[in-house]
Amino acid sequence: MTSWPQPTRKAHDAFCQNEEWRKVRDARGRTGTHHVTYELDLPDGRVLRTRISHPVDRSDYGQDLWKHILRDQLDVEEPAFWACAQDGVKPPRGTPDPPTQALPADLVHMLISRVGLDESEVAVMSKDEAVARLQRYWTEAG
Repeated sequence: MTSWPQPTRKAHDAFCQNEEWRKVRDARGRTGTHHVTYELDLPDGRVLRTRISHPVDRSDYGQDLWKHILRDQLDVEEPAFWACAQDGVKPPRGTPDPPTQALPADLVHMLISRVGLDESEVAVMSKDEAVARLQRYWTEAG
């Protein structure tokens, strides 16, 4: 079993800042609370909310509270938490990475509307194949 550092308020705050959570309240008396509150809008429409007791320092969290924070507030597993808090690696949140060889939208449009290819044909083409096919259309249909 992997051993993680003792969870602290400072690590919790670093996670929120590294993942670019929105600070909605702070502990400086602006809302009369003794917590710093962050929110994060997720691609699926949910809004995560977490609170960090003031002061944001090196105070440790107990294991039960920590499990609750990870599961119910941050919605991450511990490895993803520490990767973000310590190294700035944002956890996957359901936003797909664009394919490295994605075809430009204009190229796809031209292949379908001008050349007359089906979407399924275009979907399996590499960028080089798609460009070559469009160039062939221009030279032959010219």
